[in-house]
Amino acid sequence: MNEPTREQKIWQVVAAIPPGKVASYGQIASMAGLGRQARFVGRALGTLPAGHAVPWYRVLRANGQIAFPECSSGYLRQSVLLEEEGVAVVNGRVSMSQYRWNP
Repeated sequence: MNEPTREQKIWQVVAAIPPGKVASYGQIASMAGLGRQARFVGRALGTLPAGHAVPWYRVLRANGQIAFPECSSGYLRQSVLLEEEGVAVVNGRVSMSQYRWNP
């Protein structure tokens, strides 16, 4: 059996984030066994295959900020998806103390 790729490890961790919770890029990197490779997490989420079910929108910057530029389609989509799950997004930020996933 083949060892999962770094991307697959990231996708598996992100897929485990429950609805209504969020995690930071750094938290995902650490949980995937990739140390401090937070930037790689962003790149890996950007390469998700079509038709995936990975909740990429539950991953934010460490301060709770959405990483997409404000008013971009990605920013608006992520905000809507989070709010549909009951996560309050205020000025492009989520309260990490309230919504952070602590497995």
